[in-house]
Amino acid sequence: MVTTLDKGCYLLNGTTIVPDDAEASAVLGSHGVNTSREEAKENTIAYGILKAHNTSGNMDKLCVKFDKLTSHDITYVGIIQTARASGLEKFPIPYVLTNCHNSLCAVGGTINEDDHMFGLTAAQKYGGIYVPPHQAVIHQFAREMLATSGGMILGSDSHTRYGALGTMAIGEGGPELVKQLLGQTYDVDMPGVVAIYLEGAPKKGVGPQDVALAIIGKVFGSGYVKNKVMEFVGPGVKNLSADFRIGVDVMTTETTCLSSIWQTDDTIKEFYDIHGRVGDYKELKPGDVAYYDGLVKVDLDTLNPMIAMPFHPSNVYEIAEVNRNAADILADVEKRAKVSFGDKVEFSLQNKLRDGKFYVDQGIIAGCAGGGFENICAAADILKGHFIGNDRFTLSVYPASTPIFMEVVKNGTAATILETGAILKTAFCGPCFGAGDTPANNAFSIRHSTRNFPNREGSKVQNGQVASVALMDARSIAATAANQGVLTPATEFDGELNKYKYHFDSEIYKNRVFDSHGKADPSVELQLGPNIKDWPKMVALTDNLLLRVVSEIHDPVTTTDELIPSGETSSYRSNPLGLAEFTLSRKDPEYVGRAKAVYAQEIKRRDDVPFNEMDPELAEAIKTVLKDYPEVTSHNTGIGSTIFAVKPGDGSAREQAASCQKVLGGWANIANEYATKRYRSNLINWGMLPFIIDGEELPFKNLDYIFIPGITAAVKEKAENIKAYVVKGGALKEFNLKLGSLTDDERQIILDGCLINFNRVK
Repeated sequence: MVTTLDKGCYLLNGTTIVPDDAEASAVLGSHGVNTSREEAKENTIAYGILKAHNTSGNMDKLCVKFDKLTSHDITYVGIIQTARASGLEKFPIPYVLTNCHNSLCAVGGTINEDDHMFGLTAAQKYGGIYVPPHQAVIHQFAREMLATSGGMILGSDSHTRYGALGTMAIGEGGPELVKQLLGQTYDVDMPGVVAIYLEGAPKKGVGPQDVALAIIGKVFGSGYVKNKVMEFVGPGVKNLSADFRIGVDVMTTETTCLSSIWQTDDTIKEFYDIHGRVGDYKELKPGDVAYYDGLVKVDLDTLNPMIAMPFHPSNVYEIAEVNRNAADILADVEKRAKVSFGDKVEFSLQNKLRDGKFYVDQGIIAGCAGGGFENICAAADILKGHFIGNDRFTLSVYPASTPIFMEVVKNGTAATILETGAILKTAFCGPCFGAGDTPANNAFSIRHSTRNFPNREGSKVQNGQVASVALMDARSIAATAANQGVLTPATEFDGELNKYKYHFDSEIYKNRVFDSHGKADPSVELQLGPNIKDWPKMVALTDNLLLRVVSEIHDPVTTTDELIPSGETSSYRSNPLGLAEFTLSRKDPEYVGRAKAVYAQEIKRRDDVPFNEMDPELAEAIKTVLKDYPEVTSHNTGIGSTIFAVKPGDGSAREQAASCQKVLGGWANIANEYATKRYRSNLINWGMLPFIIDGEELPFKNLDYIFIPGITAAVKEKAENIKAYVVKGGALKEFNLKLGSLTDDERQIILDGCLINFNRVK
């Protein structure tokens, strides 16, 4: 069972919970405690780590400098190109460039390997670390080689989470890494800290994904931990192995928290020792009296195998419940699909029910969540003596690193898995973002990976395709595979789950990974393939803006995968304009054409073409604006596009979700709220205005023009409310927008037009 406290609380000696209610003072007094709430807040693990990395001198307004950086090959080219444009000469801190998102089956000829060669030569030139394809997924390499207890790591991937090892890690868009490369800081208000209080121990057959999904299912919808730090404490922590903790921790991203941190102990010390880095371990625990802004209590004893049904990790059920009520639950999934897909595709799961059993088509155990050593070994134990069948069901297993692959080969579990008909593959994140093991049309895949958003598995709605993914733990995936595709919880497995000793072979990385040890070589020339393009020129914010709404999305949440699809589109990751062609392609195929049409008018404006010689609809809108604002000219009023979405930005940290809109002429987003800090930060760093609008009823609709007078002044003067007008029917209809909290640097980035311009001016 997972429950939440509706108030803050004190934690005494890491075990006793004291809710911050009317009786708190008396209860604390009975324990001899007279610590104030503010003093106790300083006794969380998170506070101590943030204080050690804060350079502002003000713990309410943090300016954080990280110890290390990490990126993969969807993001590092853009990051380094942006930093180069701003004067980068050397990586100031260790920066790891991994190659686990290479789209192995993607179109584009030499594109993928060209990016990898760019990464290698960049690591040589600027003093970084380059991990070749197939060696490790980004986060497993970081766990094995980068994490340090009490340290902080910033990654350009949303699942940058190493809290179980005592490292506070944050996943952000590429521009935040650019700032670190240029000696700047990560600026954020002091986040709230929520205790994740673990008690008890998991029953046999329950794995880390089960625990993670139970937590996500409880807290996502309410936003209980949104933009906060999840701090794992309590007596149950000691009952979890290092691999188990890591498996829970990596999934905290799906709660929309900012970061995570765990108390550490001898189990984590042993992990560091196994990896030859015991000196990087230190014990972390909250002080004797710590205060938390909330508490999530997780009774590990009571948790059962879980499944997150399509199309979100928070759509959580017990597997046993799905088997009892499959028809009703599948009907609910079909209703959710209708919200996302409308009438674009025909989607039904009822044919998965046969003779009262729920048959799935595919199983995947992969990546930073599923590809760990213990997950694979447990799956092998459950599969032993069975075979997956020769019908539709398939099973693929991707160890998260070559050292893990080597160890499962040595201990025999690889052979056990292969004997069943399953396939073992090299370290690759493809199944997580639609670049590998895409199922058949209308197939149902169960995966121990991180996300199950619409089309995340690689199907293309615009081509009439749809498939769906449910998230499960490796153990229950193996139990289902042993049952030849019949959905089965691992608690029904009556055999033994063995304890396997892990041996880390450090020679694998020594023999293959390039490590500059922080030494730059300016003589190295960057290898730039023909697809690697510079960022197009971007202009400063104008005094006024005329925006055209080019997409209107009313889904409860819009993911970054819907804003810019992953999968094969990632082949164009290093070509800003090429990648932008796919923006919203699966959600709103009309978007790109509409945005380009608006941008064509902005280009004319920059070339001093008078408004009355532009597109007739735009000229008519300007004519209406001039009635009340005669001072408006093509020199002081920019033309751009905007989208509206209820809650955009859940999911990936990929900056392209914002930059692709920007290079197509986007100047703003309008939303009721933003799903994550990282997406809002991406908008800001690309010079886009992250507008907020209150209320469900919109004053505008798709293809309307919106005029915003004095926007530059409003940004400079930190206006709380910003006056805007719908331009329609020859009249202006006023409504109100907000920008929310912005740092002074963020305001200047918006004024300058983007982070690149900001650094050039600076």
